[in-house]
Amino acid sequence: MAETTTFEAAAYTSQGTARERVRLPETLFDGTVNMPVMHQAVKAFLANQRQGNASTKTRGFVVGGNQKPWKQKGTGRARQGSTRAPHWVGGGTVFGPTPRAYDEYVPRQVRALARKSAFNARARENAIYVIDQFSYDAPRTKALLGLVSKIGIGGQKVLVLTDGVKPNVFLSGRNLPNVHVMPYSDVSTYHLLWSDVVLIEGGAIGHTLPPIKEEPLPLPPRRATPAATPVVSGRKTAAKKKAAAKAPAAKKTAAKKAAKRSAKAETKSAAAKKPAAKKSAAKKAPKKKDR
Repeated sequence: MAETTTFEAAAYTSQGTARERVRLPETLFDGTVNMPVMHQAVKAFLANQRQGNASTKTRGFVVGGNQKPWKQKGTGRARQGSTRAPHWVGGGTVFGPTPRAYDEYVPRQVRALARKSAFNARARENAIYVIDQFSYDAPRTKALLGLVSKIGIGGQKVLVLTDGVKPNVFLSGRNLPNVHVMPYSDVSTYHLLWSDVVLIEGGAIGHTLPPIKEEPLPLPPRRATPAATPVVSGRKTAAKKKAAAKAPAAKKTAAKKAAKRSAKAETKSAAAKKPAAKKSAAKKAPKKKDR
């Protein structure tokens, strides 16, 4: 008879309080580790991430080179047919990349076996922890970081698998470089092998752990709102005082300049009127007759 392998995992609350160990389901954690299948699944996952946009031009697609650069004979140089040949600078590329698809298809049963093997590989390393429930009312990076540090896995790559889509948990771990949060149903072999430690929510693997009374985590203090009148340094106040002292003098100088301009305008208008008066007087005076 084949030996059955059972695994147990340490259980914690969402705040990092230790609980009794939990037995992992035997349907998934049966000790099967298939290395070739995991390699195939990871290779296909990475290949499917490629866009395949690299493109080069052959000599038929390069602009120019429609005529021979020189005649066939008599020059002493080697015969050439086009300046867009591959051995010319600016010519076409031989066997260069062209847009293509790198997609690789892996059968569904093979993907399931690879995922199961990755789970068992982490279970053999005692790198699977069960969290009773992630109940975040709002995104709190501090709460998730406190959980990771309290368990003692702060310096490792942590994969958090939630029971369904939980945006608050995802947003809490989005800013942590070594923490990746995703639903349990969406996890792949690549993500499991990328991580060093896997945190699984109890409801995702069929464990409903009763809650434990804990003190709520203290909320981070709010930042003080800035005052209505900002504090100004001594240099700025001195500069403002100097500007205030110069303001009346500037007004006086501006008034003097305006008075000078008005006086000049008056003198110009008076000077313009004098020749006109002389001309009118000359017209009125009678001409003397010659005797």
